[in-house]
Parts: sequence; structure tokens; C-alpha cells
Amino acid sequence: MDSGEKIIQQVYAAKEDMREADRFIGAYMPFIRAETAKWLKRPPVEGHDDELSIAMIAFHEAICGYSRMRGSFLKYASMLIRSRLIDHHRREQRHGGVLSLDMPSEKGDGSLGEILADGRDHSEELALKEATRAEIEELSRQMEEFGVSLTDVAGNCPKQKRTLAACQRAVRYAEEEPGLLEDFLRTKRVPVTRLAAGSGVEKKTLERHRKYVAALLLIHTNGYEIIRGHLKQVMKGVTA
Repeated sequence: MDSGEKIIQQVYAAKEDMREADRFIGAYMPFIRAETAKWLKRPPVEGHDDELSIAMIAFHEAICGYSRMRGSFLKYASMLIRSRLIDHHRREQRHGGVLSLDMPSEKGDGSLGEILADGRDHSEELALKEATRAEIEELSRQMEEFGVSLTDVAGNCPKQKRTLAACQRAVRYAEEEPGLLEDFLRTKRVPVTRLAAGSGVEKKTLERHRKYVAALLLIHTNGYEIIRGHLKQVMKGVTA
């Protein structure tokens, strides 16, 4: 049994038994600490940094929400931890304590007062950009396994709203059929025939935009929260 399969078995055991969950979380505390350290840019201090507790909660949330169709558990957990830390950072920025505006910035490019004079939240922007970049890099890497690149997807994206909506309808059908998504991840092939039969979208439409559909399916089978959120905004107003 490879390590990936062993972890998946441990995750499913942890779903059913809280004691197994506690043991699993304890065994992966080094991983949780490392993910928190990436965010803080330093090792977290237990009892001092709320981020470590948030990361632990997010790791448990990953256990509860994981299914095989999400791919690697640790990659899913990593993205979920990062997402929850971003949420925490945003709350802190909205409701945080008072800081001196004369305090120098971390990069030494002026005081906080000078940087915030333009009314933007630079730290949140940077955090969101970093998290987005990481998601795009991970998605690009995973798409390579399916023989698809971001360039392919851009060139294969439907130009007409009607076709775009049809592809979205097929993806929504796939979301409701976990077995279909699991087969997609296992075979690394878009199940065009099953998608067409279940969604009512013409098979030739899905065939023509196979690479675009493959990317959408990947995005909806893993923890790409930021990318999915962006897609929802882009697709507003596009109806089947």
C-alpha cells in the first residue's frame, strides 16, 4: 500500500471515530505547524498564535469534508488551511486592535500610515495574491496529469454564452454524481458520454470543449476555493 492510500484510509477512519481523528491530527501536527509557518513567515508559538489553532480546526474540517474525488488529502488540507487563515486575517483586519500609524512596514518602504493612505488593505491583497498564485500553480500541475494546460483551456473556452452555459450545466450534473467525478479522476478522461446523457448537453458540444470541461471538473473536485469563487463571479448572468 502506498503512502497516499494509507493516508486516505486514516482519514476515513478519522471521519468515523473521534479518537482516531485526535490521533491522526496529533500525528500530522508537524504538517499543520509547517502550513501555519508558511503563512506567518515564522514558526508558530503554541498558546500565542491563534493561527495555529485555526489551522488545526481547518485540518479537522478537511478530514470531515474529504472524499477521494478531491485527490491528495494533504494538498486539500493545505489549501483549506490557507483559506481559513485568509478568512481569519480578513476578520482581524476588520475588527483588529489599534496600531501605530508611525510603525514601519515589514518591507521598510514607509510607515503604515503612508502605505494605508490610499485606502487599500495591502496585507490582505498580498495574502490573497499569494493564495491565488498557489492555487493556480497547483491546478496547473494537476492539469498536466490530464494532458491539459492553462493555454489549452483559454483557447478551448466557449465563445458563445449558450455554449458556455451548456458546459456549466454538464459540470453541475457531474457535481451531483460523485461516482462520475471519481471515475474522471481515476481514468483522467472526461466522461463525455455520461455527461451528455445526464445533463442533456449535446455530446458534440462537450467533445469540442473537452479541455475546458476537464479543467472545470478538476476545479470542482479539489479545494480550489478562490478559483471557484472567481468562476462564480464570472458566470453571473450566464444562464442555460
